[in-house]
Amino acid sequence: MQVFATFLLIDHQLTKLAPVDILILILYFALVVFIGFYAKGKANTSEDFFLAGREMTAWIAGLSFVSANLGSLELMGWAGAAYQYGILAAHWYWIGAIPAMLFLGIVMMPFYYISKTHSVPGYLQLRFGEGARGLSAISFAFMTILMSGVNMYAMALVMKTVLGWNISFSIWVGAATVALYVMLGGLRSAIINEVLQFVLIWAGAAMIPILGLIEAGGWHNLKAQIAVNMGSGDYTHLWSTLGGFKDNPMGVHWTGIVFGLGFVISFGYWTTDFLVVQRVLSANNLRAAKLAPVIGAAFKMAVPFIVIVPGLLALSVLKNADGSIMHLVPESVAATTGQHSYNEVLPLMLIRYCGPGLLGLGITALLAGFMSGMAGNVSAFSTVWTYDIYGAFINKKADDKHYVAMGRWSTVIGMLVSIATAYLVMNAASIMDYVQALFSFFIAPLFGTVILGMLWKRATHWGGFLGLLAGTLSSIGMWGWVQRDPSALHYIALSPNAQSMAENLYRALWSWLICVVVTIAVSLVTKPVPEEQLSGLVYGVTPIPHDGSRTLWQKPIFWAIVVIVIFFILNLMFW
Repeated sequence: MQVFATFLLIDHQLTKLAPVDILILILYFALVVFIGFYAKGKANTSEDFFLAGREMTAWIAGLSFVSANLGSLELMGWAGAAYQYGILAAHWYWIGAIPAMLFLGIVMMPFYYISKTHSVPGYLQLRFGEGARGLSAISFAFMTILMSGVNMYAMALVMKTVLGWNISFSIWVGAATVALYVMLGGLRSAIINEVLQFVLIWAGAAMIPILGLIEAGGWHNLKAQIAVNMGSGDYTHLWSTLGGFKDNPMGVHWTGIVFGLGFVISFGYWTTDFLVVQRVLSANNLRAAKLAPVIGAAFKMAVPFIVIVPGLLALSVLKNADGSIMHLVPESVAATTGQHSYNEVLPLMLIRYCGPGLLGLGITALLAGFMSGMAGNVSAFSTVWTYDIYGAFINKKADDKHYVAMGRWSTVIGMLVSIATAYLVMNAASIMDYVQALFSFFIAPLFGTVILGMLWKRATHWGGFLGLLAGTLSSIGMWGWVQRDPSALHYIALSPNAQSMAENLYRALWSWLICVVVTIAVSLVTKPVPEEQLSGLVYGVTPIPHDGSRTLWQKPIFWAIVVIVIFFILNLMFW
């Protein structure tokens, strides 16, 4: 027992849970496991296990779509990034998400949905052949495992900061719970839990910005306090400081935000990352599939309130025992000095404002987000491994029952590998620097391949494969160059003053451009695909079926216009 106790509680704890808080946590874990067993009876075929039988409504698919992304990236990572870079972190929610989500729903979903593909690599196989499919599947599987590790580590960090739990113990408990309910119920179980987790996240996390803004005296007083504490007002301006690399905490120019984030990374993630696309593919008809990302975009615009605002509040209200402003540090520094890191902003704020009952609800909300992120990654990994790696290259002739069994086993194996990768995150300055580097490696060039495949019928099999390969290798190469020679930032990020996040944006942009240029050049000198083989895959040669909308209120395009108008208003308000 003493060994177990040492394994469980070796770190200093900032607070203790009251009995009511412990009860809330136990009930949550019991509920998510129950959902797994409930969904198991409806996950007997591959269509049921990997795509939830394509039975989800637009609202369920839309909430799951945004909730699958509402893991540690949102709750821990961006709260820490807001503390580090200021309100500039909100760009990842607005220009870095909304246009791409709407583009997915209105432009790309008809192709994904009517092709009946099970995955994005599956679409590439139809459009560019097995080479592009294999390359994208392997890189995507690798990325999802690393991303699942991010969520595990973030959850463990909360348990360490708040309760003093050992990081390894927390990682294993969370991983076992998620692996169990995804293995039992497949995507259906993951989607039901993600909708539940979405509600819990808002119920628990919304307390922090509300109570924090009351303490700070409102938004205008908070801006004034941050300007005094940080010696600059740059932390509360969204666009006005982006005219020069030295004018903002991120060391980024507006071109990096608009083209690197707003176009390449954003469109790459929201339109080609199978983690989120898989949720929309579960919709029960074409109209629901088009509307789900629009619904998701509407909710996405509100998320900065529960994520970015707490990070900004910490710059003003988070204090040491002697009343001085607390200064947080990068993760690598915190590991050696014992100080709190950027990534611990949210749990520190949670402890500041929440008493018994509320603390349990808040911690449950954080756990819900982390488990949502883990489940999203591991279910996507299971699908891509089973269909696009195992079924495509290892065992092509197995029956449907065998592939369902493989999906369950790959869920467990993927989670075990994710546990190993969780420890890699400890070496990153912040969670989001780590995550955005992964996106620049794999998502940015993939978007170049997919968008050319959908919009340009002259793109050939060799063009798609070699373009994707060149884009991926060039991104990794640029990252390695900067790691070896920091002065390379002057060439990659256009400024020696760029921080890690700015470097990620420009590296993504260059890798996308390399992918597109190589794809076009190779396609022009190789044999084109016969036009009759492109039906259902490329605009211009594909009849788009009507989605069933009869009135203006039913049309996804109408609600997309409403969302984009609100998006522009928000950007002007926080200029």
